Amino acid sequence: MKRAHSLIDSFTDAFIGMSLALREERNMRIHFALAALAILLGLYLGLEPWQWVVILLVIAAVISMELVNSAIERAVDLAEPNDNPLAAFAKRLAASAVLVVAVVAVVIGLIIFVPYLRVKFGI
Repeated sequence: MKRAHSLIDSFTDAFIGMSLALREERNMRIHFALAALAILLGLYLGLEPWQWVVILLVIAAVISMELVNSAIERAVDLAEPNDNPLAAFAKRLAASAVLVVAVVAVVIGLIIFVPYLRVKFGI
């Protein structure tokens, strides 16, 4: 019988998964770089606490969706290694979900950052 996964095992698996995503997935590295940029800009501009909550939730949503997308792509590739229209459709749907969250994240970022940038730089 297989032993139960401990809490430490679960966290270890999660950190390994994130490390793999960062190493293997170009888009994940892009999302992390943009998240770091948003955090640095927020620190520079002195965001309000509620704005930090929104920015961090949006960052978490984008990164989480990219992780789900990557998992779906790998699972589909495992289940159907050959070209298959249904497999391609599933992968495109998952990628579209990331796109929706990323576009909304950009809009939210603009809503939060632009007023600060206007005051700071007279834009």
